[in-house]
This record gives sequence, C-alpha cells and structure tokens, in this order.
Amino acid sequence: MKRICVYCGSSLGARPEYSKISRLLGKTLASNKIELVYGGSKIGLMGEVSNEVLKNQGKVIGVMPRGLFTVETASENLTKLIEVDTMHERKQTMSDLSDGFIALPGGLGTFEELFEMLSWARIGIHKKPIGLLNISHFFDPLVNMLKNTCTEGFMKESNMNLFCISDNPLELIQKMKVYSPPVMETRWHKLG
Repeated sequence: MKRICVYCGSSLGARPEYSKISRLLGKTLASNKIELVYGGSKIGLMGEVSNEVLKNQGKVIGVMPRGLFTVETASENLTKLIEVDTMHERKQTMSDLSDGFIALPGGLGTFEELFEMLSWARIGIHKKPIGLLNISHFFDPLVNMLKNTCTEGFMKESNMNLFCISDNPLELIQKMKVYSPPVMETRWHKLG
C-alpha cells in the first residue's frame, strides 16, 4: 500500500486519546512510507494526523472542495492540495488516489464516507481494504449495529469481513496489508 485515505473528524472529540492515537497513526503511516490522502483540513483529528505525517517526513495529499475553505481551513504545509468543485468529486478523487481506507472517530461526514466505501466494496466497485481505528471503543456501537443488521436479515454475515478493526494503528495497517476481500454474493451486475 502506497497511499491510505483517512476519514476522521474536523474536531478533536471529547477524549484526549482521540488526538493521541490519531498522531500515532500519522507517525505510523510516515514510518511505513505510506502517503496520507485526506480532506485537507488543519483542524480537528484531520489536522492531528496530517501534521504528524509531515512532522515525520511523510507525504500528505489533501483534497478539498473550493466552497469548504470558509468552514474548514486548509493546511498550508501539504505535499499537495487538490481543489475540486464538489463533495462527490472530493470523495471520488480520494478513493482513486488511495490503496485503502481508515476511519477514525468522527461525525456524520466520517460515517458517510466510511459507509460509501463499504457499500462500494459490497457491490464490487473496489476491493481495497477498509480499516476502523477503534480508539477508546468508539466503533463498538457501530460494529454491534452491523451485527444486528445481519441478525435481522438485512445484511449477509460475510459483509462483516469487508473491514478490519483494531485499536492499534500498526496492527490495523498490518491487517490491511494482508486483507483479502470476501467473495460477495450479489444480485447486481458488475459495474464497469
């Protein structure tokens, strides 16, 4: 894996562990020579990860819609900043540039990006690894909800294999490096 896209909050969250482990992820990416692709902001957990990658001589590509500059302040020190017109273009560009995806704690935007990548993996648009960095058990309720979705018959159990999970950045990256996508039963035709 040459590049990993990280989805995370534009705020720091309520626990100091969120920032601490986000910085550890940034350091781990840099030390493994994996470039960071992310939303381009210097605030919140987004800034924590990107600043740490840069501090450790890693490379960072930020992707940000022009209209977001008033809300999220773009980091000035990025290796490369790609400006796009829409959020859809942002997500597609981030996906195209990346060999895998990691979700950290975050809000609606983080969940939306994570679920889009999970949905795309489910229907075969990509076969890239998806990781959940489960800082302070943040993703436990989400994993339980997905298990319940299987129990209630809305999702196949095999969908639980679409992602890796760990509370340790290095362990998560190692899991992603050896990830093999599950064979998915589908009712849809493969998209071109």
